[in-house]
Amino acid sequence: MNINATLIGQAVAFFIFVMFCMKYVWPPVITALQERQKKIAEGLDAANRAARDLELAQEKAGQQLREAKTQAAEIIEQAKKRGTQIVDEAREQARVEADRVKAQAQAEIEQEINSVKDALRAQVGALAVGGAEKILGVSIDQNAHAELVSKLAAEI
Repeated sequence: MNINATLIGQAVAFFIFVMFCMKYVWPPVITALQERQKKIAEGLDAANRAARDLELAQEKAGQQLREAKTQAAEIIEQAKKRGTQIVDEAREQARVEADRVKAQAQAEIEQEINSVKDALRAQVGALAVGGAEKILGVSIDQNAHAELVSKLAAEI
């Protein structure tokens, strides 16, 4: 066997193999690699967009949470003010009611004092008539002298 012929045969076979690969194997492989590279780039872009969207959503959620906390604090403050206002109104109503009850009790006391005074005047008048009767020794008709007894009771 001749080594040169073998080497030339192998070189020709290798050259044909390379040409076959360049014409039929490399284009689909390169196309597949380019498609894969394109998909990876799109995936990275989508991941970056998703990361930005996530950051925006988190920022928006944080902002809404801060707004909700602020609104809750305002509502609590308004409730406290309203509670204080209700307590003050209740105190004022209680004070007014107490003053009214006190005035009513004072009026009742005055009325009771006046009725007791009138009763006392009537009793003093009856005692005065009885005393005058004893002094004079004559019976005095209380019905006949009712006007005189009334004037005497009013003076007392």
